[in-house]
Amino acid sequence: MASVSSRYSTTSRDENEKADGKESREEQVQDWSGLNLAEMEGRIGFRGLFQNKFVSGVAIFATLGGFLFGYDQGVVSNVLAIESFGAAFPEIYSNASLKGWYVATLLITAWLGSLLNGPVCDKIGRRRDIMCLVVIFLLGSALQTGATAQAYLFGGRAVAGIAVGALTHVVPMYLAEISSANIRGSLVALQQVAITAGILVSYWIAYGTSHIGGTRCAPEIPYSGPLLNGSPTFDPLNDVPSGGCTGQTQASWRIPVGIQMLPALCLGFGMMYMPYSPRWLMEQGRQEEALQTLSLLRRKPADEISVRFEYLEIMAEIRYTKEVRRAAYPNAGPIRRLFNNYFMLVSSWPKFKRLAVGCLPLFYQQFVGCNAIIYYAPTIFGQLGLNPNTTSLLATGVYGIVNFLSTFPPVFLLDNVGRRPLLMWGAIGCFFSLIVVGSLVAAYGDDWLGHPMAGRAAIAFIFLYDVNFSYSWGPIAWVLASEIFPLHLRSTGVSISVSTAWMANFIIGLVSPMMLTQIPNGGTYYFFAAFSGMAFLTSVFLIPETKGRTLEEMNAAFGDHTTDEERERMEAICRELGLPEKALLAA
Repeated sequence: MASVSSRYSTTSRDENEKADGKESREEQVQDWSGLNLAEMEGRIGFRGLFQNKFVSGVAIFATLGGFLFGYDQGVVSNVLAIESFGAAFPEIYSNASLKGWYVATLLITAWLGSLLNGPVCDKIGRRRDIMCLVVIFLLGSALQTGATAQAYLFGGRAVAGIAVGALTHVVPMYLAEISSANIRGSLVALQQVAITAGILVSYWIAYGTSHIGGTRCAPEIPYSGPLLNGSPTFDPLNDVPSGGCTGQTQASWRIPVGIQMLPALCLGFGMMYMPYSPRWLMEQGRQEEALQTLSLLRRKPADEISVRFEYLEIMAEIRYTKEVRRAAYPNAGPIRRLFNNYFMLVSSWPKFKRLAVGCLPLFYQQFVGCNAIIYYAPTIFGQLGLNPNTTSLLATGVYGIVNFLSTFPPVFLLDNVGRRPLLMWGAIGCFFSLIVVGSLVAAYGDDWLGHPMAGRAAIAFIFLYDVNFSYSWGPIAWVLASEIFPLHLRSTGVSISVSTAWMANFIIGLVSPMMLTQIPNGGTYYFFAAFSGMAFLTSVFLIPETKGRTLEEMNAAFGDHTTDEERERMEAICRELGLPEKALLAA
């Protein structure tokens, strides 16, 4: 391994070494004539996951970070419907605005965490960053589980939110950087599978624990709240005995909130044994370690031609960006370099387009309504005619199953069919499903009992909407954000993109309960349908196809390296490293 690293080292300018390097480069170009890296990497997409079981295992384990995000998304909706939680925190349970802020607290701090994590992740590395974030998440979860006052509950959600937001920034990026081009889409799509698995598990755990002591806070006391579907609803300000709930216990909501600490502990301890990102190692100047890690991840010897090619391809990209930076900002210190990253993302149309392609799918991911339904599923199913205490929770659990199963098709299809076709079909499906639900609510929403078939049809189209979202905008938004940025801007670009998702998520989480209760005639569903139509247009006219390209080849997809000076600079680096000049310049 040492001979490979030193053979292609470019740090020395000694004439003898240059002569030796020239000879070896000529041999390497000859060796690489007719190179087909895609064939050398192996099978494409889902089948490739089984070919490299080590990378697949690392990826599945790392996606526990996504599982934590999904679990929190799902558990909050059911906890908000549990009566013993309402008895402990009546203001949150009965006030739509405060309920929205309870959900949104984690979302706004997740936005902050995803933004702050960019420079931190670049400094300490992807692996160590995940371990530090687990500690923060455990603190926040513990505060929520043991909360006896609103301040502790909100404080715990705020602390956990910082960790969750940062994890959604670093995990997809880590997965993309350890993956090869032939399976990257499928591998990063596992992040969304993990998110939906977390949602599913949380739904059914909360459904099961909601029966601890019974499903009602005080079975012997008649309810006094407003009517819903002909029956009075639970009013925690009037329907709780002086000594607290005599039926359902506080364990019914504390257990599902606290159990998320177990996968977090597994993630924290397990990451101690996971490999570093080879691209981060290379950027830190740890070339030998990067080569060894790349060899480990590809399960091939370090002198294997495809490993050497990928190693030098990464090196060329890093050298190019460092030279461009030095030329543009010759005297920049670490603080200025950080701000320069943000400036460089808007310094040219190709880079700004990358930022737009990173941000917009994650924005639409929230504004087509998926998380509004996840957060408030029991409320929505209750409004569509189901019993709010039992049947709506069961329907929410079934929704979680559909959500989880519908996330698997992208794992099979992303690296074969591509990103854009799935985005377009998903947007069309979401649009028509939401239009139908909105129309049924407008026509029959005041009398579901008198029109039971209309209520069942509305629920069926909610499930159909979920299918269309789960195979398209759910997973692919994470894939695009993780793969489109150049290495020196990747952490910053992914940070901004993910923070867009969290800010949109914050807005939706805050306003959804008010929209669902105050906008008449199905207007909320029409609102989300309009954004589904906009998402379709964006996928048609803005988003390029990125399947099959290495991370270092994204420049071609976005039209970067277009000036003569930039092209000449990259060609010189390729020649010096012995790479074919078309390696990073292919159009």
